[in-house]
Amino acid sequence: MSATDASPRPRRRRRFRRQLRSRIILAFVLLGFGLTALFAWATNYTRNRVENQLVEDVMNRNIDAYAESYYTAPGQSPSIPFQQMYGKVVRRENFDALRQEEPDWYEFGDGIHSMSGTNPDGSPFAYKLAVRKTPNEWFFLAYDMTQSVRGETQFNRAIYVSVFVFSLLSLLVGWWSASRVMSPVSELATRLKESGDSSQLEPLASHFPDDEVGQLAEALDDYSARLTEVVERDREFNADVSHELRTPLAVIKGAVELLLSHPDIDEKTRSRLLRIQRAEAQCTDLISALLLLSRNERGHGATNVGRLADSLLESHRAQIAGKPLELRIEGHSELVVDAPEAAVSVALGNLIGNAVKYTKSGEVIVRLLPDSVEVIDSGPGLSAEDAAKLFERGYRGTHAGHSQGGGIGLSIVRRLCDLYGWNVRVTPGEIRGVVATMSFGPQATSALVD
Repeated sequence: MSATDASPRPRRRRRFRRQLRSRIILAFVLLGFGLTALFAWATNYTRNRVENQLVEDVMNRNIDAYAESYYTAPGQSPSIPFQQMYGKVVRRENFDALRQEEPDWYEFGDGIHSMSGTNPDGSPFAYKLAVRKTPNEWFFLAYDMTQSVRGETQFNRAIYVSVFVFSLLSLLVGWWSASRVMSPVSELATRLKESGDSSQLEPLASHFPDDEVGQLAEALDDYSARLTEVVERDREFNADVSHELRTPLAVIKGAVELLLSHPDIDEKTRSRLLRIQRAEAQCTDLISALLLLSRNERGHGATNVGRLADSLLESHRAQIAGKPLELRIEGHSELVVDAPEAAVSVALGNLIGNAVKYTKSGEVIVRLLPDSVEVIDSGPGLSAEDAAKLFERGYRGTHAGHSQGGGIGLSIVRRLCDLYGWNVRVTPGEIRGVVATMSFGPQATSALVD
């Protein structure tokens, strides 16, 4: 990973935004299709089984009657009471001829057998064959099943159409049911979104009946009330702390200015007083920035980034204590940002402070661009893991070692950038070191200075 972006990343749109609605509809369709298909299969199976059983019972009774009629009047052809039946008696002397004419019949044993195939003219045929074999005569009784097969085909088509129709009906019922079920949930989500646009806490449970959605709305109301209470306490605490800290800082500022106005103080004392003055200014700016963050409101102003960067570098020059480090500004754009100077000072000051802190020797460059500012150092650089987590609260990179600090400075930078819509990222330098870039976007105005 080559960069860390402190601006919030947009959440990816889910492919199916209404998954619960889709699952309800799918459940109805699968249930309707499954039950209809199961019922159709059971109906078809029962119909075929009952029909076969009835046909076989009729054929068993008629072949027995057919044999009795033959033995009663051996010289006459036995009559068959059904038009769909065909009877045949084969005497012993014609067994071999039957083998040539109907080899299947010849091989069949006693019982009911199913036959199907295609006639020479291409038409299909199907019949059941009842066989009774005695030593001297073989009795055959064929029952034409062609009409029954056609009826079964039509019945199967009707079943398929019924399955499709009922599946479609299940889809419509599922769609309607999902809309009815999800309607209060969607309304709850809409009201919850709209409540975020208002500073007043609007109860949700009063708009819903006492059902599961109403219980959820009541739980959200309770959670919102507790969360609002926590936020209000936090804001009051921050406001009180900011107010209380401003008074001693104002006293420190006045005392330092008074001491600096004395012409007879020595240079060492003056240097220490200037350091106290810079620390007081940093604390004041930090308190103002934290107060903006606690209120979640954007302050306005016209901050000259170049002049502010020059002031910050001058402040750090007095603190490097002889370290072989050069601090300079590049670029000649008059970059102005619509934000309080305290907010820009805290954000840019943390980037410059980190660069100065971790660069043992070399240079730290603040480069002014038309709508952004870069802080470039020649320090040890960053690993990919450090770059990915650098703006997380409390994270201290592997390069920090035993240095002081709680790892919240860059977290404040990220929060300020989120508040004002700025973009901050950290990338490795071309050869070594780190390049921290803070882009101000359309809020910035710049003009080239000769």
